[in-house]
Amino acid sequence: MRIPRRKGGALVVGVPSRRAQVAAVFALAVLLGVSVLYDSAHIAASLRRHGGGSPRAYAKLAGAADSTTARSVQEEATARAPPAQVTESATAAATGPTDQADPPPLSHQEQQQASSEDHQDSSATPGATAGSSQQDAPQLEQVVEGGGEEQPQPQPETGTTCDLYRGRWVYDEARAPLYKESGCGFLTEQVTCMRNGRRDDGYQKWRWQPDGCDLPRFDAKVLLEKLRNKRLMFVGDSLNRNQWESMVCLVQSEAPWDKKSLVKNGSLNVFRLQEYNATVEFYWAPFLVESNSDDPDIHSISDRMIKPTSIAKHAANWEGVDYLIFNTYIWWMNTPQMKTLRGGSFSRKRVKYDEIERVVAYQKVLKTWSKWVEEHIDPNRTTVLFMSVSPVHMQSEGWGSPNAIKCFSETQPAINYTKTLELGTDWDLFATAQRVIKSMKKVPVHFINITALSEIRKDAHTSVHTLRQGKLLTEEQKANPRKFADCIHWCLPGVPDTWNEFVYGHIVSSPQRQMTEDQPHR
Repeated sequence: MRIPRRKGGALVVGVPSRRAQVAAVFALAVLLGVSVLYDSAHIAASLRRHGGGSPRAYAKLAGAADSTTARSVQEEATARAPPAQVTESATAAATGPTDQADPPPLSHQEQQQASSEDHQDSSATPGATAGSSQQDAPQLEQVVEGGGEEQPQPQPETGTTCDLYRGRWVYDEARAPLYKESGCGFLTEQVTCMRNGRRDDGYQKWRWQPDGCDLPRFDAKVLLEKLRNKRLMFVGDSLNRNQWESMVCLVQSEAPWDKKSLVKNGSLNVFRLQEYNATVEFYWAPFLVESNSDDPDIHSISDRMIKPTSIAKHAANWEGVDYLIFNTYIWWMNTPQMKTLRGGSFSRKRVKYDEIERVVAYQKVLKTWSKWVEEHIDPNRTTVLFMSVSPVHMQSEGWGSPNAIKCFSETQPAINYTKTLELGTDWDLFATAQRVIKSMKKVPVHFINITALSEIRKDAHTSVHTLRQGKLLTEEQKANPRKFADCIHWCLPGVPDTWNEFVYGHIVSSPQRQMTEDQPHR
């Protein structure tokens, strides 16, 4: 047999042919590629099982693979999640100071699609996908110690911050609700849906689960120790009153019946816990500034009017408060324009006013409010929070039920809806509030972003199980939900309890402050 020779006469012994070499290299490359893809899929699925990371992070794990591979990684991770806990993800809606509001949060399906495409174009413009930037993601920097059997603590992913408002609703009969409707005698008839005839109580049993960490478990004793000799006050409209009632019920069980009291005096409601010398208060100011809707009892005025730079009258009641929680939104939604008084009094028969765009007026009011906060609040003594938009569920088409009547008869969150929720939320007002708060330098204000996660909860409103003009709905009125269903306010226990878990986290993680000599002792 002749031994092949290379050109030039050199003898080649034991070396494969060029074709064999190429085949071997190709086979080795294929094996390495399969190994890399398998490892990426395995890591992504493992992270998903342990709650670590967002869909976007899973896609980036397969950054060396093509978009089809990245998508398959996500589908495998999702498939491994327990069926009972695969619920709709909510993402924060606005990510930074911009002249226009960011779009509403994407559905779970859209997040998956966005994450699989993310590595293809890392230069995508902000707002192309919904979500809070890591830079702005809120954290609870101090962990609550003691005061309860269980204290789940924030557990951010390595190298990232945990966004408390990105997550899902989980049905959890063991941990929700945090109190029982029948166990809180301070709830008003406006929010006691079960007592008013609602038959299903499933709306009470959903808790919010952030993607990369846990909310600290609400502990009334821990909070009340933080509030000892202090005042906590909600300021704003009926949604903040809704949240105030929730907070009262969350803490009231820690005091004997004869050691707690509730006094309503005009615009100010004061719940007092004597053993702690602490108060949980609500002050009615639906626009924060003066308006013709400031009467706490008679304020159903369709022709609403405000004084956008007049805040001192209301603010005199906020001075000296240790924890201030503000909101203003729903009263702005009557008309696309707002009437602003030029001068004088609202009580005059003929008044001069200007009509300006709603978002412009809203910005004027928040500028007035922020200026007052910067000039009158000592950040070493007072903690300030601002609640974002509380969404309404008037338009059933927005969650894919065009034949439904608003939120009437809804018993499940919008956890299976695969499109963007379209509820009529004014994201321009949302972005305006966020932008004004970020511009504040002297006094830090915590922006509590409840909007996206609350949009999912179409099941939790009072609907026909509530009051109208101070009286429970009659059977005839209940039979006409198109006119009488209240899809603005929330049943209690319910969604506002989750809002207060965010508030709780900020309060208990804030520095302990001592009473100053000039602080009035109640």
